[in-house]
Amino acid sequence: MTYTTRSDSWTLRTKCLSFDARPVIMGIVNVTPDSFSDGGKFYDSQAAVDHALQLVADGAGILDVGGESTRPYSNPVTTEEELARVIPVIQRLADLTEVPISIDTSKAEVARQAVAAGAEIINDVTGLEGDPQMLDVARESNAGICAMHMQGTPQTMQDDPSYDNVVQDITGYLQSRREALLASGIHQDRICLDPGIGFGKTHAHNLELLKSCDRFHALGCPILVGHSRKGFIAHVMDDRECERMSGTVGVALGLATQGVQVLRVHDVAEVRRALVLFEQTFVDGKLSR
Repeated sequence: MTYTTRSDSWTLRTKCLSFDARPVIMGIVNVTPDSFSDGGKFYDSQAAVDHALQLVADGAGILDVGGESTRPYSNPVTTEEELARVIPVIQRLADLTEVPISIDTSKAEVARQAVAAGAEIINDVTGLEGDPQMLDVARESNAGICAMHMQGTPQTMQDDPSYDNVVQDITGYLQSRREALLASGIHQDRICLDPGIGFGKTHAHNLELLKSCDRFHALGCPILVGHSRKGFIAHVMDDRECERMSGTVGVALGLATQGVQVLRVHDVAEVRRALVLFEQTFVDGKLSR
């Protein structure tokens, strides 16, 4: 496939990620008691650090550390609680690995302190709209920025999501957020965009977006997709109790064929193995540009 506008790099605070046929894997490090898939498993700081280092060994090219669940109907936590969860983990990881660290937060103060602790990326599920100070923090930090689409809030997003045309509507939103970031003084090479699978979408919306991710390359920024273990996988399999890792891997391969640059997943080792084989068998391991 040819992607004439596909971004081939993402500039972070002190590093730069380069992209080829194999997507970069962003490993999920949830320092929470209530995330939808692994809440509570790595709530202890040392457990979170150990898990993150294992993800690096498994092939993660980014570590995404989050201290507040954004699953449907989750409750927000205070800034103080979120800081207490994530800052010790980020500080320790910054000392132990060269892999870029991302802070998954919509709070400007958490982002500011996370960057000071060593984070390279600010990953905001509100598209940097949830906190009026976030644009300033993003600009002043020189961090890489990921702006995601979400319809509503985690408390309301799955009540009755609707769109005139889900792909067009979310393309328009991501374009508007890119323009807002540029207007605030953030350079385009620092911006990554995320269509927000599972955030204010029905199963049908999620599948339509996943089939159309190549269209987002026209926005001129790297694309990040977080589909890991989400409910649409069980819906497609018509089995609410099915294991979702294999479905996560299958979607990862579909996204790789569309040139998606970053995949945010729990099962790093399994996705990496599949992508290594993908790289060796898809157009001789190279995407045409």
